[in-house]
Amino acid sequence: MKSKLTAMERRWILYDVGNSAFILLVSTIIPIYFKYLTGKGGISATDSMAIWGYAASFVTLIVALIGPILGTVADTKDFKKPLFKGALLLGVVGCIVLGVTNSWIWFLVVFVIAKVGYSASLIFYDSMLSDVTREGRLDLVSSMGFAWGYIGSCIPFIISLLLVLGRDKIGISMGTAMLGAFSINGVWWLCLSIPLLKSYQQIHFIEKPKKPVRESFIRLKDTFQNIRKDKPVITFLIAFFFYIDGVYTIIDMATSYGQSLGLDSSGLLMALMVTQVVAFPCALLFGRISKRMESERLITICIIAYTGIALFAIQLDTQVEFWILAICVGMFQGGIQALSRSYFTKIIPKEKSGEYFGLFDICGKGAAFLGTTLVSVGIQITGSSSGGVSILSIMFIFGLVMFRYSLRVREHSIQSEPEMPSMAVESK
Repeated sequence: MKSKLTAMERRWILYDVGNSAFILLVSTIIPIYFKYLTGKGGISATDSMAIWGYAASFVTLIVALIGPILGTVADTKDFKKPLFKGALLLGVVGCIVLGVTNSWIWFLVVFVIAKVGYSASLIFYDSMLSDVTREGRLDLVSSMGFAWGYIGSCIPFIISLLLVLGRDKIGISMGTAMLGAFSINGVWWLCLSIPLLKSYQQIHFIEKPKKPVRESFIRLKDTFQNIRKDKPVITFLIAFFFYIDGVYTIIDMATSYGQSLGLDSSGLLMALMVTQVVAFPCALLFGRISKRMESERLITICIIAYTGIALFAIQLDTQVEFWILAICVGMFQGGIQALSRSYFTKIIPKEKSGEYFGLFDICGKGAAFLGTTLVSVGIQITGSSSGGVSILSIMFIFGLVMFRYSLRVREHSIQSEPEMPSMAVESK
């Protein structure tokens, strides 16, 4: 199998490079700026982290509710691209508007809108994978998307970081610096999306009915009824719900967690940028290894590694340990995300990719509300950040058990499929 990317594969990967700039802000600068705004409002650091966790939970809950509907409508012929464009613009505009809000409450409102746009765009983007490449290249292309997204997002991030940290030297306020940072990342996101918007063609689709929206709801209802019978898909989604929940919770709350422990903000930002740099070669490596080793085995390795990361985070209390945590996350973050996406693409009907990825998003980013909510509740009950983080290790363990069970279910399902009649029988 050739490793060289086609023009369409490169354009699809570019969107990962563009949108990753926003999500890197969400996991680094935005929580720090939010703490700055809440501090001005007289809110403690612990309560600020809890509020941030609740906001992240609210976003993912919204996406979980609308994701399957959007995905199902997108499967209709010629619908996926305009829906993708709408979600993209909502996210980009929201990202830029974040820079003009100076109230922590309004900042949260705009953040929720921008994050919903970002998350919705990924439902359509992920479901495009089967349209832009062929079956044997799914693991490779998916991994390269995450890999280049990690390293590419560092470019606007570094510029934004220099602008924010050097604001005193160039004589601008924190508000002006943040407006510049958000604008840079919003424009970056939009510009790198244009090649995909111009050239994408929906190959797998359902023919446009007379009432496409109404028919989409009917198809969604049928899917929910039928998916219970598709045991390989449903058991994988349950496993994915738990293990990816922990992954996204770590991404969403890493900076807030470090700040609540009293760690230096500049050091936290640099450590999380190192995560992106480490994730780049590691995601590429997982893509290459997937040619020789089953993606199911690689996903298992990643879940076990994340279980160890969650256990290590419980006792974390120094800057050095946070750096170790950041490097370890970078090693496995791209692999577990990319391989889960490509594995799911392999086991679903291609013409219903949007519909199924809407469900995938419920169990992925949509499910992250459980992790962020439990962490926030645990923090407020115990009065300790570590108390909230400890719940993540349980999620990873349960996710691992369910994933291995889903593989056995799929193997049994394949073995149980009736054999096609031979040519000799056909000719009689």
